[in-house]
Amino acid sequence: MILLKDKLSVEPGFLYIIDQMELMSAAGRRRMLAQPFVTDAAVLEREYDSTERVVGCLQRTECSHAVAVIRHQLMQMHDLQGSLANLSQRMTMEEIELFEIKNFAFLCMETAKAAATLGIDDIVALPDLHAVFDLLDPDKTQIPNFYIYDSYHPDLGPLRRELKARQTLLDGWKGSDDERANLQREVNDLFERQNTIQQQVVARLSDQLHDFCTPLQLAFDRMAYTDLLFARSTMAFEWKLSRPKIDDSQLAYTSLWNPRLRHHNEEQKQRYQPLDISLRSGVCLITGANMAGKTVTLKTVGIAQLMAQFAMFVPADTAQTTLFDDVVFCIGDEQNEMNGLSSFASEIIKISDTVTRAANERLLILIDEPARTTNPVEGKAIVQSVATLLEQRPSTTLITTHYSQLGLGCRRLRVKGFVEGLADKPLTPDNINQFMDYSLLDDDSDEVPQEALRIADILRCNPELLATAKKFLTA
Repeated sequence: MILLKDKLSVEPGFLYIIDQMELMSAAGRRRMLAQPFVTDAAVLEREYDSTERVVGCLQRTECSHAVAVIRHQLMQMHDLQGSLANLSQRMTMEEIELFEIKNFAFLCMETAKAAATLGIDDIVALPDLHAVFDLLDPDKTQIPNFYIYDSYHPDLGPLRRELKARQTLLDGWKGSDDERANLQREVNDLFERQNTIQQQVVARLSDQLHDFCTPLQLAFDRMAYTDLLFARSTMAFEWKLSRPKIDDSQLAYTSLWNPRLRHHNEEQKQRYQPLDISLRSGVCLITGANMAGKTVTLKTVGIAQLMAQFAMFVPADTAQTTLFDDVVFCIGDEQNEMNGLSSFASEIIKISDTVTRAANERLLILIDEPARTTNPVEGKAIVQSVATLLEQRPSTTLITTHYSQLGLGCRRLRVKGFVEGLADKPLTPDNINQFMDYSLLDDDSDEVPQEALRIADILRCNPELLATAKKFLTA
């Protein structure tokens, strides 16, 4: 099973999104990291329904108080895993653990009330812990603090009053040392009797709480889920994300955007251009000049698919998603290069493994300029081989490339690329990205755009260098 934590290192843009989620508890974060990559459409639809209902609550002003109550309870939740494990093994609790359990029951009860007010109690689905709370609140204080109350044992009240009186007398004693010593022995004896009774009470409470192990564990899991649900719903609301429509026929996004890049550009007051793309099973080549955003396109599509299958809404105006067994990024491998593998070696190993997997799995495969670091003759042959094999698989594959004359019958898209008048300012190396149109156009040509020398000329590079390159280009 693929878990969300397994995907945190595949693409920094996805890690950025996960780091931006407003989780309130350690349990919620642990639940998020254990979120499975969902391939069952019915399961995803239920999760999308739940997110949509919570987003509806976040949109309504009259719900703000109940939402704040739930968030506050989640923020107060401590990690009970150790205490619940001890309880399941019939171990005697520490007094602090009894407090934690009582406090947790209180938080669950308050959360359940707020969820009922919002009309989402069926989603939160917390078990009733009133019996747990009442067991630890015999004096009906209705507060989360725990104390070994006098009402737990008929001898505790009188014993404590006697102990207090004797201790007060001892503290103010001005008599002989022998009488002080006798009084101290009385205090010690009363204190030991109190401790013995308190230990008996704690043991009895621990034994009684054992019967609630299952609802307590369930409640802990549901509170962790509620934290995750509210975190992803808050992100969907604040970022204006869209609910994916599950459709087995194609993957399609309108105005798809990369959160990490868009937020960076907004901070720098720079333009950001969303992306429209639709893909079916098979291979699609993407061509375009350098700086044309081809790699960003691959990453953005991959991130959106990860979000969709980890039950999140996606950054697009509309989203139509196909369910895959996995999303595979073949976009460089810095770690392998650091470990001594050449860039080509790490790349071809990953591509080879992916081609093998694609024989038995339905994958979304994203390959960025394969074989670009080897010689052009072999590189072109590798691209042709990869595309030919993956075209025969049930997967959907996006490949960016600079190679022309590939002789492949697969679909092609081209990034529109450099548009000289796109920005109303002088062109410089620092602002050239503002002159790029990242729109994707269907392209029937087997040639790739050749804009490198044109851009170099506009940037006023060495004239002799450019003139000589143009001679070789036409030779």
